[in-house]
Amino acid sequence: MLELLAFVLLAVAVIVVLQLVANRTGLPAAALLTMAGLLYAVLPGPNLTLDPHAILTFVIPPLIYSAALNSSLTAIRKNLRTVISLSIGLVLATGVITGAALGLFVPEVGLAAGVALGAAIAPTDPVAALAVGNGARLPGRLITIIEGEGLLNDATALTLLTVAVTAVTSGGFSAGGAVLHFLAAAAGGLLSGVVVALVMRLLRRAIHDPLLVNALSLATPFAAYLLGEAAHVSGVLAVAVAGLMIGHDTPRFTSGASRLQVSAVWRLADFLLQGFVFLLIGQQILPVVRGLREYSSGTVGAAVAISLGVVLVLRPLWLLLMAGRRLGGREIGVLSWAGTRGVISLAAIFTVPLTTSDGQPFPGRDLLLFCTFLVVMVTLLGQGLTFGLVARLLGVRADRADEAALRWEARHAADRAGLARLDELASDGELSGAALAALRASLEHEAGHDGEPEYLAADHDAALRARREVIDAQREELLRWRDAGHLPDSSLRVLERELDHEERTLPPHDGH
Repeated sequence: MLELLAFVLLAVAVIVVLQLVANRTGLPAAALLTMAGLLYAVLPGPNLTLDPHAILTFVIPPLIYSAALNSSLTAIRKNLRTVISLSIGLVLATGVITGAALGLFVPEVGLAAGVALGAAIAPTDPVAALAVGNGARLPGRLITIIEGEGLLNDATALTLLTVAVTAVTSGGFSAGGAVLHFLAAAAGGLLSGVVVALVMRLLRRAIHDPLLVNALSLATPFAAYLLGEAAHVSGVLAVAVAGLMIGHDTPRFTSGASRLQVSAVWRLADFLLQGFVFLLIGQQILPVVRGLREYSSGTVGAAVAISLGVVLVLRPLWLLLMAGRRLGGREIGVLSWAGTRGVISLAAIFTVPLTTSDGQPFPGRDLLLFCTFLVVMVTLLGQGLTFGLVARLLGVRADRADEAALRWEARHAADRAGLARLDELASDGELSGAALAALRASLEHEAGHDGEPEYLAADHDAALRARREVIDAQREELLRWRDAGHLPDSSLRVLERELDHEERTLPPHDGH
């Protein structure tokens, strides 16, 4: 038990150190953590073995749910055609083409087992892809496409994997049955997610304590996944749908205090879970490599070439053919390089059984594991480490000043709505005197500017740094009052919380 505790503490230390390195260098933390896992795997000492069912049950649901909460249901709707094309069409094409190529050139694997491999390597990992995309500060539309694809393609891939494995283990395959199974799994997952989201909406209307709301939020992804799996439909899709709906409804049905607390808890959970996941990926190299002894180098080389070739070549071709009218050439280039695979691919391929129903070994299982691991490594490290450079070379980057200007316009409109409501309250006689004057003065000050503030266009980053330095100076003064005995700690915490909330409203900036 003490050894396990020491291992966990060491892992947390590695995660924190590498996140600091990522903040300072701009390199993606996912790639650095995976490299650390690879290094640890070849050192003497215990390694953690990936338990696919534990990963799919306890790790993937909260990570997908958190990503869905921070996604935009409205934006995904606007780009739904592209998202569906990538999350369903590209996944199915990857599975079928990989299976056909392996069946033709690697007979040890065969068509059905090859489709299983294609299904495992087809879905982009939403955690890894978003970590890369957000780090490169892509425009909102591209982030939406990456988010939507990563959230929805897992259901397609896992369903296709189930169909392919069933075909191998039972020795039979029905195209019609496969299509019906896929449609039923998708529709059932969608319905399960909607049901969970509606139940949570009712509960959040009745519960206002931030701690209780936070507890419900932590339980929601597991409830959605459990309902989906119990109904023998896509639990992963249920989690994604529930997260998208709840994230869309959250501003209406939760208080500000609840949202701040839930956001803080999920950020911490994301940080630790993602760190452990990427460390775990790197540690799987030894058991995967050991299983290759029975295959010739020609067989391994052919399988690897097919797997990597389909993943790296099919994606840009698909984007060019299916989304070329809706996306520019530079956008297609960036999205082509955003096909990062991760732990979902490894967890999926590890669920492939050791034997078929008649007791025969599953064809090429160890080779399938190795190909999947290599695809994850190449995309996670190769594309992950170079993604920011590719985005800069292509000139695809969000305009921070434009984003700030849009936020200011929305805030300006909100202030005008507040003034209108204040006029209604004054006419009803609910407010009078000093309170009404103070509220009106505050809102008029915020809403009284007719044009965009100069700093938004002139020097956005410098203005943000100055505001943060002002807040730091205010904190230091409060601490001096406390240390001098003029301000009790209880009052200090109240004033500190006010400054914390103000700082929280500022846009994020690099390195923080």
